[in-house]
Amino acid sequence: MRGNSALRWVTWLSVALFAALLPQAAIAAGDLAQEQAERQITQPLNNAPLWRGVRKGENPPYQTTQVRGVETNVLIQTEGQIWREIRNGPVTIYGGWLLIVVTALIALYYYTKGALKLHEKPTGRMIERFSPWNRILHWTTAISFVILAVTGMIILFGRYVLIPMFGYGLSSWLAAIGKNLHNFVGPVFAVCVILMFVTFVKDNLPKAYDWLWVRKLGGMFGDRGHVPSGRFNAGEKVWFWLGVTACGVVVSVTGFVLDFPNFGQGRGTMQLVNVIHASVGMLFIAMGLGHIYMGTIGVEGAYESMRNGMVDEAWAREHHDYWYNEVRARKGRAPGGAPSPVAAAPMKEGWKT
Repeated sequence: MRGNSALRWVTWLSVALFAALLPQAAIAAGDLAQEQAERQITQPLNNAPLWRGVRKGENPPYQTTQVRGVETNVLIQTEGQIWREIRNGPVTIYGGWLLIVVTALIALYYYTKGALKLHEKPTGRMIERFSPWNRILHWTTAISFVILAVTGMIILFGRYVLIPMFGYGLSSWLAAIGKNLHNFVGPVFAVCVILMFVTFVKDNLPKAYDWLWVRKLGGMFGDRGHVPSGRFNAGEKVWFWLGVTACGVVVSVTGFVLDFPNFGQGRGTMQLVNVIHASVGMLFIAMGLGHIYMGTIGVEGAYESMRNGMVDEAWAREHHDYWYNEVRARKGRAPGGAPSPVAAAPMKEGWKT
């Protein structure tokens, strides 16, 4: 009996408490509805309180779904604004200035120093520096790199450069074309990065004499005497390891994450990867500008070596003497038993390895 009496008292107290609180809840709901109605009169279609609740996750009935997947219950992702501020702020501003400064420094150096000329007259005897496979791989990588660099800059800087220059119509066409080219050429470049590493890694391993090249800055500033190097000098090795390999791998991996958003990555992951991709891409392009300059107008004969695969013996001795001596040692005699033109050339004193 006492148990039933206690249960009865608990029930009556619960009913009384509910009855006391119900009017307050009804009044609060009525006040909220009235406030919303008045807001619609003074500020039509202003549902800020509702969406603030959705943003903070305080209105679960409004952001649920029967569909299952990544972020299917998320109506507003607040991190998107953070990504937008970083992408349109530091990445775009500092990345743009980096490219401007590097381009200006290259132009200033060329204006004051000009191209690095040969100190000796060409001998007319040619040495193969790059095989057909080397040249095909290099130019495929180079062309895809340029396409990705140009289209990437269109995507990143389009609203700040293209729209003021060409208006919305042409800028949207350029952005659409650039986006598709970027997406489809990216995987080609990723394959080229792997092939470049496998093909050229042996000749890009650090050597003791590379430190001398670094100390003399490759002889680019002032008369610092002869700077020895192997098939690739220290500057080219830095480009290979930090540029092609490190930056190439990062932009390739992040590019695949952005290209194929169907492996479970959500918007948060995509935004983080996008910032990494753009930041490393700007650094990659800046380094690429230096490599392009040195490989075209910066060093006499450098472009011809990759276009034709052949270099003059004097060019090989002056720029890559250790490699030149290795070629002489390997090709002591030409086919048929005749002395090779390379082997017949006199060796400079002190250049033996």
